[in-house]
Parts: sequence; structure tokens; C-alpha cells
Amino acid sequence: MYPDMENLTGAGAVGGGSDGGGVGGAGAAGGGPDGAGGQTGVASGHGAGGSDGAGAAGGSAGADAAGLAEVRVAAGGGAYSVLICDGLLDEAGALAAEWGQPGDGLAVVTDSNVWGRYGDRLSAAMGKAGLDFGLAMLEPGEGAKSLAGLEQLYSAFARMRLKRGGLVVAFGGGVVGDLAGFAAATWMRGVKYIQMPTTLLAQVDSSVGGKTAININEGKNLAGVFWQPALVIADPGLLKSLPPREFRCGMAEVIKYGAIRSEKLLASAGAFGRGGKAGAAGMIWECCRIKAEIVGKDEFDTGERMLLNFGHSFGHAIEKLGGYSSHNHGEAVAMGMCIAAETGEKLGLTEYGTATKLREALALQGLDTESPYLIEEILPQMALDKKNRGGAMRLVMLGRIGEAFVHGMEYEELERTCKARA
Repeated sequence: MYPDMENLTGAGAVGGGSDGGGVGGAGAAGGGPDGAGGQTGVASGHGAGGSDGAGAAGGSAGADAAGLAEVRVAAGGGAYSVLICDGLLDEAGALAAEWGQPGDGLAVVTDSNVWGRYGDRLSAAMGKAGLDFGLAMLEPGEGAKSLAGLEQLYSAFARMRLKRGGLVVAFGGGVVGDLAGFAAATWMRGVKYIQMPTTLLAQVDSSVGGKTAININEGKNLAGVFWQPALVIADPGLLKSLPPREFRCGMAEVIKYGAIRSEKLLASAGAFGRGGKAGAAGMIWECCRIKAEIVGKDEFDTGERMLLNFGHSFGHAIEKLGGYSSHNHGEAVAMGMCIAAETGEKLGLTEYGTATKLREALALQGLDTESPYLIEEILPQMALDKKNRGGAMRLVMLGRIGEAFVHGMEYEELERTCKARA
């Protein structure tokens, strides 16, 4: 099992405060309105982060005595904090109050499942901070991440009279975060938003880094924009009620991080959760630390950030073939990672046995590692993959567990190689 939160105190800082080091003193719980530290504490004022937290590729501050951990993300649009702590949902109002202009509106975007489970707690937290908000309710599932879903949010923002100085809170999983972020980025040419992820996948991955998008008929995430959040509030306690399938979906992304960056994380992730979901905070922190480091170097996904898409080129194609309903994102990525690793071994680019290690870790989480679709069905769906350049396919490959790189190849070569794996 990956280290619990208390074992992360003082852990490796890539950035952090103004001196690039560890946990700051009591006071700032996260970023202020300028992405530079802030003043309001969480609960009794425990905090992390320094006076500016920016100046490094990505920061990680470990945990304070109260169990609040922070990862700093240094992006071109301004540094911001990822706060991780059980019970943080109940402090969401105090944290949200630091953002947006009074009178310009506060919109909470969520889905009916999340609101039915946690709506009362968020409402109480907002009320405690004296915040009024409008509610934009989506239907659960990938289908909401569409042009129709985007228009639904625009109409809701208009009814709320959400102004340019207002604030959007994305309260849900990856679908809610992607859609609400895109709506915030394009409403009145951009309003601030806070990510409040409620699923493991969103807490370890999609809420961090500023990628927002919707799906269109031709493919997944083809319409979108980079728009960094003002703050990310991750409460691992919410995972206790997460359905097993959704938890497995998130574990696929954790295993991805291990595959591209950390053999230790891969080994820990494979067996994680078999005795319950306690201790997830440390795993969330490590994934966010890795992502912050990469995003700080390549915010707009033109180089190193592509590594975070390991398994996604094949995975997005599998999602599309399943009509975005047969396989959730993590399930599709799990299959995609196996195809990518096996392809790398076939090409002599990946150390032999890597695909087996990956399969074993995924299988321990109950994830399927074999696609139900033929490679002849999958490859044509990858024609519009965003990593492709100059007519060549660009795929993330593993040298071995913990080492990844981008490899370019012609479509015909990829087709021959993938077919040969059978």
C-alpha cells in the first residue's frame, strides 16, 4: 500500500513555497485570487504553500499536522494549489469565498448522483461562509459531456446572471470537471473555476492540469481548451461511497502514473484497496505531484505532457467503439495501456515482460486487459488523435516500467505491428 498521508510530511518538494521548500507555516490553505498563496486557512488555519508557490515546475508540500496536504501546480496562467484532506468538503465555502467578485455570481455544476449524496454538505459549507449559489444539474454519465450539455450550462449561467467576475465550482467526477471547465473557459471569454473532484479518477488526474473538453460524434475530447482552475479541493473521504466500478476506473489512472514514472507506485497500486480504501490520500498526492511536475514543464501538451496519455490513444478509440457507455474511461485506458505495451515489445522498444507486469497490476484491480474489439476496428478511430503530427501516428510507449517516451510511426507500420501481436 502506498504511504498514508502522515508519512508524506516533508516529502520531496519540487517547488512549494517561495523558497521552493516543503510546508509553509500556519495561514494559507491554498492559492489566493492571484494564484499566489492566499490568506484564508482551512478549519483551524492549517496551511501549506509559501508566499508565491510559483517559480518551479511543480510543487509538493507534504502534509501538515492536521493531515492537510498540498501540491502546487505552476502553470503559465498562474500557480494554484491542489489541497488534499479528509473532510475538506465541509470547508469548501471558506475556500470558495476567496475567489470571484461579490455580486457577480457563483455557479455550482454537478450531476444528480453527486448532489443526491453530498449536496446537503456542500450547501451547508456554502451557507456557513455566507455564499449564495446557483445550481446547474447534469445527468450522470459521459453523455452529458457534449455540445448539448455545454449549451445547458450556458443557459444556466445566463439564468443565474453569472458575470465575468463570477465563479464556477465543478463538483463531480471527470465528466463534470471537463464540461464545467470548458464552460467556464468560454463563458464571457473566461471566468474562474474551482475543481472539487468526487471520484478517484478526477482526484488523481483530470481535475489537475487545466484540460477541459467535450466529446463530439467524431471522437472524444476533440473540442476543448486549456483553462487552469483557481484551486483544486480533493476530499479522499468522498471515495468511501464510490461504487467499485468507479474506484477501479480511477485505479487504472493510478497504474498509468506508475507505468510512466514510478515502478514503486505501480507495485503499490496493483494491490491497493483490497483491504478497503483507507490511505488513498497518499496515492492521490503522489499522482498529483507527478502531474504537477510534468504540467509545469509542458502546460500545453506539446512535449513531455503527452506521456500522461499513455494508453489513451487506444483507450479513447475503445470508448468510442463502445458508444461511451460500454466501457468507462479507466476501463478503456486499461485495455489501451496493454495494447501499447505489447506493441512496444513487438517493436523492440519496450523491455520484454513489461506488458505482463502491467497486466498483473490491472488484473489485481479487477480491470479487463483484453479489448473486445479487433485492432482493425480500433486503429481507424485513432485518425484524429491530438498527438498525431504530419500524417504520422504519435504513441506513448514504455522503455520499461517507470520510463516512457513518445514514438512516431506510420499508420501502416502500426497496423502491421498490432496485427502481428495475435
